[in-house]
Amino acid sequence: MRFLDAEFVQGFIRMANDGWEQGWHERNGGNLSYRVKPEEVESVKENFEAKEWKPIGTSVPNLAGEYFLVTGSGKYFRNVIIKPEDSICMIEVDDKGENYRIVWGLVNGGRPTSELPSHLMNHEVKKLATNGKYRVIYHAHTTNVIALTFVLPLEDKVFTRELWEMATECPVVFPDGVGVVPWMVPGGRDIAVATSELMKKYDVAIWAHHGMFAAGEDFDLTFGLMHTVEKSAEILVKMLSMQPNKRQTITPQNFRDLAVDFKVTLPEEFLYEK
Repeated sequence: MRFLDAEFVQGFIRMANDGWEQGWHERNGGNLSYRVKPEEVESVKENFEAKEWKPIGTSVPNLAGEYFLVTGSGKYFRNVIIKPEDSICMIEVDDKGENYRIVWGLVNGGRPTSELPSHLMNHEVKKLATNGKYRVIYHAHTTNVIALTFVLPLEDKVFTRELWEMATECPVVFPDGVGVVPWMVPGGRDIAVATSELMKKYDVAIWAHHGMFAAGEDFDLTFGLMHTVEKSAEILVKMLSMQPNKRQTITPQNFRDLAVDFKVTLPEEFLYEK
């Protein structure tokens, strides 16, 4: 099979373009990665041309031997749909989880996303926590979430509660809440460690003044999660621009009633009285 004809590759390309059309990926902003299933690897293996091994910058032993489809460093999301072979690549992780090599893509040179350590450390956390079900990690520069990191306390419970209150579906879509990482230099091991710690508890991590990380089982669920959180943030930004205080809102008891009907568990730590 031709690499670009594979369904998982087409899904990856579509998700990248959806993010661009949302306005979340100015210039070369944001990145996306997908942990490829063994049968998907086999279906496209005839297209591989392995390059030299390079250090990941961190250790992910539980991802040894895995393959990932990832966006390239310095590449533009707007170009993924028109020049995928130049904008994305497939990488293989070595048998120790310390090095990677490109096996397809980035035909004009380059390397995987500069956030590769964050992506792989989060993939490792989610693989272990979900018995391998989670396969997508997505980072985008979501405008309204970023705006809120300048005015809300950088606390998990505050962001979770405020986002939950903006739309009834929110506690159903992300019942575990969201985590918040204070501002840190992107691309290095420190922010990767901080984010992966939050990902043990949440599927969403907000990076202060930078954007959002989301994890999920597939492209639809992960994009939908990011989209829902950002739309909730947009509603909050609009509300705050009209007046700083809510005249009415969803109450803690309302959330408890919702949880019963929709069969989700909402942690009481987020249902505090204001």
